[in-house]
Amino acid sequence: MELEVRHLRALCAIADTGSLHKAARQLGMSQPSLTTQLRRIELEIGGQLFARERTGCRPTPLGRLALSRARPLVSEMRALVNETKAAAARVSESPQLRIGSTASRAIPGWLRRLRLRLPGTETSLQMDVSANALLRMVAGGQLDVAFVHEVEGSPLRLPEGLRRRVLVEREPQFVFLPADHPAAAQPVVHLTDLAADRWMVDPTVDGEWDGLLRVLRAAGLNPRVLHGDYLTASSLVATGEVVTVCQPTSRARPDMAVRPLHGDPLGVRLLVAARTEGELDAVYGDLEAAYWEAARQAPAYGEWLAGRATAA
Repeated sequence: MELEVRHLRALCAIADTGSLHKAARQLGMSQPSLTTQLRRIELEIGGQLFARERTGCRPTPLGRLALSRARPLVSEMRALVNETKAAAARVSESPQLRIGSTASRAIPGWLRRLRLRLPGTETSLQMDVSANALLRMVAGGQLDVAFVHEVEGSPLRLPEGLRRRVLVEREPQFVFLPADHPAAAQPVVHLTDLAADRWMVDPTVDGEWDGLLRVLRAAGLNPRVLHGDYLTASSLVATGEVVTVCQPTSRARPDMAVRPLHGDPLGVRLLVAARTEGELDAVYGDLEAAYWEAARQAPAYGEWLAGRATAA
């Protein structure tokens, strides 16, 4: 087997994440496939590159040597691709705007405003649960701008050279619970009211599980937890199986209620990142308008904001 750039990229991903599982997700492949690929690479090189430990993967001395040569090659290949893509975009008939985002109710309004204000611009959207992955894509030139959330207590890794702008310094996180849950009868839910419930959380969202775990432990709770995506979580909330954290712009349904948590124990910071201030200027105003439009359309968040304004 001849080593290729994709093999070197795999080695760098394993070293950066410290985990075959996380590296496979970053590379868009299954963990068994990555494990097999790593074995073939090690067989070709003639030695073990990573020590598999209970806490993850750590480069061996041979692995560190291989990585010292692999990283510059991967970086040069990335630069070659990015510069070629940039040149192609410059000669394109239509200007491009490549947006990345974590989940948000503001996205439809944001895209609508951009389309109306920039009718000749071709806008693309890439969604990802990982804010850090989106930031790396902006830094690498695959995206022009990223709208992400940073869970309180779990700072994002902002790549060198990126500019950022804060949209909301602290957005409180609310809770989704079944409409017939006893706590749903109150305008604000105490965490202790949910002590007997199972929670569901998506551990692939950067900082989400750590943030929720801190909040639950601070409240003296150790509930049963299921791991899964938030689309599945919504279905399980509706049938009374779980409760879950949600964005305050989320809207209630006949079978699900949205409520703020007493004391707002969990919050996120909403950020927009780009390589230049000009790129931020080009999208920030439309995003800001779209976000507050979504906030006004969410009754529970509207009441929370009104209460804050009255208190101030």
